[in-house]
Amino acid sequence: MGKEQNQVLNALDVAKTQWYHFTAIIISGMGFFTDAYDLFCISLVTKLLGRIYYHVDGAEKPGILPPNVSAAVNGVAFVGTLSGQLFFGWLGDKMGRKKVYGMTLMLMVLCSIASGLSFGHEPKAVMGTLCFFRFWLGFGIGGDYPLSATIMSEYANKKTRGAFIAAVFAMQGFGILVGGIFALMISSIFEARFGAPPYEVDPSGSTVPQADYVWRIILMVGALPAAMTYYWRLKMPETARYTALVAKNMEKAAADMSKVMQVEIQAEPEKELPQVNNSYGLFSKQFLARHGLHLLGTASTWFLLDIAFYSQNLFQKDIFSAIGWIPPAKTMNALEEVFKIARAQTLIALCSTVPGYWFTVAFIDKIGRFTIQLMGFFFMTVFMFALAIPYDHWTHKENRIGFVVMYSLTFFFANFGPNATTFVVPAEIFPARFRSTCHGISSATGKLGAMVGAFGFLYLAQNQDKTKTDAGYPPGIGVKNSLIVLGAVNILGFFCTFLVPEAKGRSLEEISGENEEEV
Repeated sequence: MGKEQNQVLNALDVAKTQWYHFTAIIISGMGFFTDAYDLFCISLVTKLLGRIYYHVDGAEKPGILPPNVSAAVNGVAFVGTLSGQLFFGWLGDKMGRKKVYGMTLMLMVLCSIASGLSFGHEPKAVMGTLCFFRFWLGFGIGGDYPLSATIMSEYANKKTRGAFIAAVFAMQGFGILVGGIFALMISSIFEARFGAPPYEVDPSGSTVPQADYVWRIILMVGALPAAMTYYWRLKMPETARYTALVAKNMEKAAADMSKVMQVEIQAEPEKELPQVNNSYGLFSKQFLARHGLHLLGTASTWFLLDIAFYSQNLFQKDIFSAIGWIPPAKTMNALEEVFKIARAQTLIALCSTVPGYWFTVAFIDKIGRFTIQLMGFFFMTVFMFALAIPYDHWTHKENRIGFVVMYSLTFFFANFGPNATTFVVPAEIFPARFRSTCHGISSATGKLGAMVGAFGFLYLAQNQDKTKTDAGYPPGIGVKNSLIVLGAVNILGFFCTFLVPEAKGRSLEEISGENEEEV
């Protein structure tokens, strides 16, 4: 690596933590805040959509989304996210992080607003519009994964890099929390203004016409935090590592960093650089020899983690109903149901999701990514088996609180564990010219796991007795057996972690081998 490059990159590695690092966390983090708000707020309104658009006169229970519609509404954003992670990850390495970063945000703002609009009043038209815009919303969100992680890792110093990248990801927790709180506020305001009897008293009257505005407002507000940071994203300079190592413009890299870091970095005038023979391509033999196992490690651990992480959401409704946080649907009106679901999600976010993320931020540069990930998978396995093996014991009324505590601890160790570290590590261990692409591949594999978790287990967790399954679903293996399968998935994640190197306290060029690459 040339002396000029070394000067610029060393200055970044040893730079003191300063105000600019925090503004970068906020600018990148607000994208993640929006991602989480948009991806998770749909779970707050699906029951309401069922009541409004799939009400059946004379039915004993309120209308629910048919299985295929429910899968489409919930799953289409995942498909979009997966596509966006691959496409924008690749584009971020080709065009530069900064240029692509504005595109993803604009897409998220426009599609958040459009998600709340619909062409026509028929269920098919409303759901079709919702699915179309949620796909493109997911596409924008997908781009934010590799770009936010890569930008933060390339700006950070080597001492606190893990904490900075984890802090960007931790904004997800606040996104989920604010989504729940906002839904609580909107449903309370509408309930106070347009009160209605419970479903069992008046099936038609329990869903007031104004309820149709509630889900639209909740979805559309997701555009606000992203729009607020758009201007600052455009003002961010390209990362010095991209400018120096990929665009090969040392003077510009030095000038950009001098401006934002308030340190004087001098790069010598550009000399004619010798042609580098070692600049191997993505998936070349040399890449696979150096980084093949690392990519397999980051992708497989993210895939396995997301199977377990997203399937946990399936058990939420059973858990909440079991402990009485959400009473039977027919005893509530539509707005009351939104309020109760939002309250439950907010409590879970407050007690286990948000603290888990910030524990990672606090400890990742002290005990390392590897240890946190191993510990997280280990405890997730322990708590899954502790829920599964004596499952019948947990279903008794007097043991419900214990069940919720165990369930919350599983979530806590997912977030103080692999859910955070699988995001951090791919942004650190690959060369600059592939960094965004490799992060995109890893996160897209994770989203594939999320689809398996969210939809595979939706069918798997159904009761073995076909008279007790949810409407429209075939019999499955039951919740107990599903939890045992998830425990086994976590054990696999534990062992796949050994494929991934520790990046704590080392410079990006040292970890990725770029130091030896260019001589």
